[in-house]
Amino acid sequence: MTRSHTRPADTYSPLYFLASLGAGGLTVTFFMYLMFWVPHVGRPVPIFEDLMAVFANGALPLQVAVVVAMAGIAVFAFLNVKSLMWNLSALSRFRKTPEYKALRSSNGETTLLAAPLAAAMSVNAMFIVGLVFVPSLWLVVEFLFPFALIAFLAIGVWAMLLIGDFLGRVLTKGGVFDVTAHNSFAQLLPAFALAMVAVGLAAPAAMSVNTLVVGASLVLSTFFGTAAILYTVVAAITAFSSMLHYGTAREAGPTLMVIVPIMTVLGIMSLRQSHGLHVGFEMHETAGETMMFLARLLTVQVLFLLLGMLVLRRQGYFADFVLGEKTSPGSYALVCPGVALSVMLHFFINKGLVAAELITKFGVAYWSLTAIALLAQILMIVLVFRLNRQHFSAKGTPTNMVPAE
Repeated sequence: MTRSHTRPADTYSPLYFLASLGAGGLTVTFFMYLMFWVPHVGRPVPIFEDLMAVFANGALPLQVAVVVAMAGIAVFAFLNVKSLMWNLSALSRFRKTPEYKALRSSNGETTLLAAPLAAAMSVNAMFIVGLVFVPSLWLVVEFLFPFALIAFLAIGVWAMLLIGDFLGRVLTKGGVFDVTAHNSFAQLLPAFALAMVAVGLAAPAAMSVNTLVVGASLVLSTFFGTAAILYTVVAAITAFSSMLHYGTAREAGPTLMVIVPIMTVLGIMSLRQSHGLHVGFEMHETAGETMMFLARLLTVQVLFLLLGMLVLRRQGYFADFVLGEKTSPGSYALVCPGVALSVMLHFFINKGLVAAELITKFGVAYWSLTAIALLAQILMIVLVFRLNRQHFSAKGTPTNMVPAE
């Protein structure tokens, strides 16, 4: 870029789409309050009318929780869309620079997948906004599901085209992929994008009563979900081999925990599909099976969180890039694991432990476990505002803005 840089974000990287993704994820964490605390009999999700019923007849603590949730959804949905629009504009300018051409010929080409990833999250966030703030939306929701499928399918095609460009280049031209720079889980970003498309495509399966819509949702989400799993396995195995040889790339260290949001997204996809199979095709899953499924996903998440935190602590990542003066757009990848853990805990507690009758809803054990999810959410809120101040103010010293892949 020829213009002077007055803030770190002026040296653009597609990884800044993760700022939009993080805000969208926090929107979902606030929706969890409504999803599991507000009664919504006869519907799989709470809607505007359910919230108004709480204000009319609900207990004061629940009313406070609904107010907090609605405010959080409004704030972070706004930040999500604002950041997405800024990134799309910045990416358009970035495409005209020599740096973009260099990116397309390097391992970092996969950072472009952050764009469809963030776009898919924004569609999810806007659907939440509609449920929470638009009266009588449920009356016309069946008409919206086909358009939702089309939107997510279009984003999925966008992601597949970007992946095709990358794989077509590295698999047909020997020596163009730098294995020594593959020492992180940065190459799992395409899998994350595919998983986000899959969970969006699975939403109609959980909410529609039209068998054709449910069937289309199940098939399409299965395609992208399976693609995400395959890509995750291949990229993770090859990356771990490189990390064992060369150590973990310092600025890409946060990607070690990208498995956490991938597990949450694919887990929610599976729950949505299970609901669609139950309602539309009379296939049933017991509460115990759901609890064990979620427990396994949560175990994988905790293990990768421990691994990631271990490496980041030993590398001094937080001291430099979060609490210090150095900046890297890859720092926004730290938001996703915390958000994903918070959401997964809500599902594990409510769809797992409560549904299996291991704990009582709103009891001491319930709130003790839910407090962990709320703490993770609060920490991620603080982190988002901290990173936004670092990267989008005139303060801070930009470093290598496209981390080694």
